[in-house]
Amino acid sequence: MARIAGVNIPTDKQVWIALTYIYGIGRKLSMDILETAKVESTKRVHALTEDEVTSIRKVIEADYAVEGDLRREVSLNIKRLMDLGCYRGLRHRRRLPVRGQSSKTNARTRKGPRQGAVKKR
Repeated sequence: MARIAGVNIPTDKQVWIALTYIYGIGRKLSMDILETAKVESTKRVHALTEDEVTSIRKVIEADYAVEGDLRREVSLNIKRLMDLGCYRGLRHRRRLPVRGQSSKTNARTRKGPRQGAVKKR
Protein backbone atom coordinates (compact mmCIF):
# COMPACT_ATOMS: atom_id res chain seq x y z
CA MET A 1 0.00 0.00 0.00
CA ALA A 2 1.44 3.34 -1.09
CA ARG A 3 1.53 6.12 1.51
CA ILE A 4 1.71 9.65 0.14
CA ALA A 5 1.29 12.84 2.22
CA GLY A 6 0.25 10.77 5.24
CA VAL A 7 -2.61 9.04 3.39
CA ASN A 8 -2.82 5.39 2.36
CA ILE A 9 -3.98 5.53 -1.23
CA PRO A 10 -5.94 2.55 -2.64
CA THR A 11 -3.75 0.06 -4.51
CA ASP A 12 -6.28 -1.30 -7.02
CA LYS A 13 -7.08 2.05 -8.69
CA GLN A 14 -5.30 3.98 -11.40
CA VAL A 15 -2.75 6.43 -10.03
CA TRP A 16 -4.50 9.60 -11.20
CA ILE A 17 -7.72 8.59 -9.41
CA ALA A 18 -5.93 7.27 -6.30
CA LEU A 19 -4.18 10.62 -5.78
CA THR A 20 -7.57 12.33 -5.40
CA TYR A 21 -7.97 10.53 -2.05
CA ILE A 22 -5.50 13.10 -0.69
CA TYR A 23 -7.21 16.24 0.67
CA GLY A 24 -6.45 19.16 -1.64
CA ILE A 25 -5.77 17.11 -4.79
CA GLY A 26 -8.46 16.87 -7.46
CA ARG A 27 -8.40 15.23 -10.88
CA LYS A 28 -6.70 18.11 -12.71
CA LEU A 29 -4.05 18.55 -10.04
CA SER A 30 -3.33 14.80 -9.94
CA MET A 31 -2.75 14.78 -13.71
CA ASP A 32 -0.39 17.77 -13.37
CA ILE A 33 1.53 16.04 -10.56
CA LEU A 34 1.95 12.84 -12.58
CA GLU A 35 3.06 14.81 -15.64
CA THR A 36 5.69 16.62 -13.56
CA ALA A 37 6.84 13.38 -11.91
CA LYS A 38 6.93 11.64 -15.34
CA VAL A 39 4.68 8.77 -14.25
CA GLU A 40 2.08 7.17 -16.51
CA SER A 41 -1.37 8.17 -15.21
CA THR A 42 -3.21 4.98 -16.21
CA LYS A 43 -0.84 2.73 -14.29
CA ARG A 44 -2.29 0.97 -11.22
CA VAL A 45 -0.90 1.94 -7.82
CA HIS A 46 0.27 -1.60 -7.01
CA ALA A 47 2.30 -1.59 -10.26
CA LEU A 48 4.27 1.54 -9.30
CA THR A 49 7.95 1.18 -8.54
CA GLU A 50 9.44 2.68 -5.37
CA ASP A 51 11.23 5.33 -7.46
CA GLU A 52 7.94 6.46 -9.04
CA VAL A 53 6.22 6.71 -5.64
CA THR A 54 9.18 8.71 -4.33
CA SER A 55 9.09 11.11 -7.30
CA ILE A 56 5.32 11.67 -6.82
CA ARG A 57 5.88 12.28 -3.10
CA LYS A 58 8.68 14.80 -3.83
CA VAL A 59 6.54 16.75 -6.34
CA ILE A 60 3.62 16.99 -3.88
CA GLU A 61 5.83 18.06 -0.95
CA ALA A 62 7.68 20.67 -3.02
CA ASP A 63 4.84 22.37 -4.89
CA TYR A 64 1.47 21.82 -3.17
CA ALA A 65 -0.19 22.39 0.19
CA VAL A 66 -2.15 19.23 1.02
CA GLU A 67 -3.72 17.40 3.98
CA GLY A 68 -2.78 18.84 7.39
CA ASP A 69 -1.18 22.06 6.13
CA LEU A 70 -4.13 22.85 3.86
CA ARG A 71 -6.73 22.01 6.53
CA ARG A 72 -4.88 24.25 9.01
CA GLU A 73 -4.69 27.08 6.46
CA VAL A 74 -8.43 26.87 5.69
CA SER A 75 -9.42 26.78 9.36
CA LEU A 76 -7.16 29.77 10.10
CA ASN A 77 -8.77 31.71 7.25
CA ILE A 78 -12.24 30.99 8.66
CA LYS A 79 -11.09 31.91 12.17
CA ARG A 80 -9.66 35.19 10.82
CA LEU A 81 -13.01 36.06 9.21
CA MET A 82 -14.81 35.30 12.48
CA ASP A 83 -12.37 37.45 14.51
CA LEU A 84 -12.74 40.37 12.09
CA GLY A 85 -16.50 40.27 12.57
CA CYS A 86 -17.19 40.70 8.87
CA TYR A 87 -20.43 39.38 7.35
CA ARG A 88 -18.90 36.09 6.21
CA GLY A 89 -17.38 35.64 9.65
CA LEU A 90 -20.75 36.18 11.33
CA ARG A 91 -22.36 33.62 9.02
CA HIS A 92 -19.64 31.11 9.94
CA ARG A 93 -20.12 31.87 13.65
CA ARG A 94 -23.89 31.30 13.42
CA ARG A 95 -23.42 28.20 11.26
CA LEU A 96 -25.54 29.55 8.43
CA PRO A 97 -24.82 29.47 4.67
CA VAL A 98 -21.95 31.83 3.89
CA ARG A 99 -22.22 32.45 0.16
CA GLY A 100 -25.56 34.16 -0.20
CA GLN A 101 -27.84 31.12 -0.33
CA SER A 102 -31.41 31.42 0.87
CA SER A 103 -31.89 30.09 4.40
CA LYS A 104 -35.63 30.56 4.87
CA THR A 105 -36.58 27.06 3.72
CA ASN A 106 -33.57 25.05 2.61
CA ALA A 107 -30.02 25.08 4.08
CA ARG A 108 -30.70 21.97 6.18
CA THR A 109 -27.16 20.71 5.62
CA ARG A 110 -25.74 23.77 7.31
CA LYS A 111 -28.46 24.31 9.95
CA GLY A 112 -29.00 20.68 10.94
CA PRO A 113 -32.31 18.85 11.46
CA ARG A 114 -35.49 20.88 11.91
CA GLN A 115 -36.38 22.12 15.37
CA GLY A 116 -40.07 21.65 16.11
CA ALA A 117 -42.21 24.56 17.29
CA VAL A 118 -42.55 24.88 21.06
CA LYS A 119 -46.07 24.12 22.24
CA LYS A 120 -47.84 26.44 24.74
CA ARG A 121 -49.75 24.97 27.68
